[in-house]
This record gives sequence, C-alpha cells and structure tokens, in this order.
Amino acid sequence: MSSAPSTYENLAGRAKRKLTARGFSEGAVKWICFTCAFVSVLTTFGIITVLITQSAPFFRQVPIFSFFFGTEWAPTREPASFGVLPLVTGTLMITVGAGLIAVPIGLLNAIFLSEYASAKVRGILKPALEILAGIPTVVYGYFGLFFVTPLLKHVLPDIQASNAASGAIVVGIMILPLVSSLCEDALTAVPRALREGAYGLGATKREVTAKIVVPAALSGVMASFILALSRALGETMAVTLAAGSNPNLTFNPAKSIETMTAYIVSTAKGDAPTGTIKYQSLFAVGITLFLFTMLMNMVAQRLVKKFRQVYS
Repeated sequence: MSSAPSTYENLAGRAKRKLTARGFSEGAVKWICFTCAFVSVLTTFGIITVLITQSAPFFRQVPIFSFFFGTEWAPTREPASFGVLPLVTGTLMITVGAGLIAVPIGLLNAIFLSEYASAKVRGILKPALEILAGIPTVVYGYFGLFFVTPLLKHVLPDIQASNAASGAIVVGIMILPLVSSLCEDALTAVPRALREGAYGLGATKREVTAKIVVPAALSGVMASFILALSRALGETMAVTLAAGSNPNLTFNPAKSIETMTAYIVSTAKGDAPTGTIKYQSLFAVGITLFLFTMLMNMVAQRLVKKFRQVYS
C-alpha cells in the first residue's frame, strides 16, 4: 500500500523538475531576445551620439543655414565653401531616377510572377532576379561606367564620362530585385477568397489584379517602394564610379555629380587630417544623410498604417 504514495511523489517530482527546466529555458530565451533588442537600440543611439558629437565642432564654424542652403561645396578651396545643396541634389537625382526605373518595372514584374506566371516560369525568373541582387555594387559601378554610359552617348553625344543618368540606371537595376521580391510577397499574401469572389462576379484577370489584388496589397507595395528608395539613397560604390565626384548644383542628368555617400567615401579614405574642418564635414554630411533616411522611414510607417488591410 505504501508504494502508491511513493509513485505519486515520483511523478510529482518529475513534473516539478520539468516545469522548472521549462521556466528556466523560457526565461533564458526571453533575456537573450531582450539583449539582442537592447544591443540594436544601443547601437542606434551610439551612431546618433557619434554623429552629433563629431559634427558639433563643424557647425560651430559653419552656420547651419549656410550649410543646408549653400549652393557651393568646395571643402579644399581657400576659402572653403560648405553648402551641401549640390550633394543633396545629386543624391536626390540618383534616388528619384532609380525609383522611376525600379518601381514600375519591379511592380509589373511582381504582378506577373504572382498572378500570371506558371510555376515553371516563376522558377526561372526568380533565381535570375536573385542573381541581380547578389552582384557586388562595385561591379554595377563599372557596368555603368563602361557599358551604360557608351550607350547613352548615342542618345546624348555631349554626356560626360561620369554622369547622373548612368548612376540612376545602375542603381535602379540594383534595387529592382528588392522591389520585385517585396511586392510579390505583398501580392501573394492577399487572400485567395478575394480573387475568387471577384471572378464569381464576372471580373476578368486584369480587373481582379488592378482593382482587387493591388489595392489590397497597397501597404506592402508602398513599404517596398520606400525601402528600395532608402537603399538607393545610401548607395555608395556604384554611384561613386558611375555618377562621378563633382559636386555640381545641376539637374542635368548628363552632367557629373557627387552624392553624399560618395563624398563620405572620398573623405574617409584618410586624406583629411583628424580634427580639421574637412574631416568634421564628413560627420555633418553623415548626419544629413541620416536625417533623410529617418524621414523616409517615418513616411513609410505612416503609409503602411494608412493603407494597411487586415484579413481574418
């Protein structure tokens, strides 16, 4: 008769040990995840702190108004000029030009893959797009310099060897897989019942795609656009090689320009002694680029919340 309580005690002990071990593992996973999140936030604040502290001496010598609204960028000239507008316009030309190429082509490509392509065709096209995403950016830069620019010379004979048009084209090709992949994921996530309901009402394939699927996936599509444009905004090597390093305040795509990232690369190579105003301008341009990227991310979040569709 005494064996029954002993059996129950053993079972209870085992259950208690399992619960203790499970609680320990759950707690460990929780703290590991918290640590990773904390490191990410700490890294972000560290970057912001470095940008602010290192750019503060620059803005003590150069007025903020002259920096953001100046039309000439000549840090090596005497007297030096630090008007960042030429770098900003060059960056925006590359970003907008790349968006005009990648956004419509990427969206149409995603519509074809998700709505029209067979499994066999999709299996061929998707790996081809992934290959584009895996090409190093420096290769895109030389592609624009030695292939795209000679082709553009047939259309614009006076185009310079390094020019904004070539930079925009190669960056547009670079971000095309990103737009296509994210848009396809958003379109594929639209419930099948919406498509079948539209077909049941007599809608055609084009009507279902244009009036049902794309509007339903609009939040994901808009987010992919903003994310791709942010990627284009921060591109460095491709635009440095293809677009040039001449800070011209121009909107002519045939002219050589310089982006903010290209200037950061050229300054960070070690030519500017630490503590000089040219070295400090590196962080001033960096914080400007950071503000542009943060603004685009805020716009993306607002668009996602505005157009987000929730399905049960």
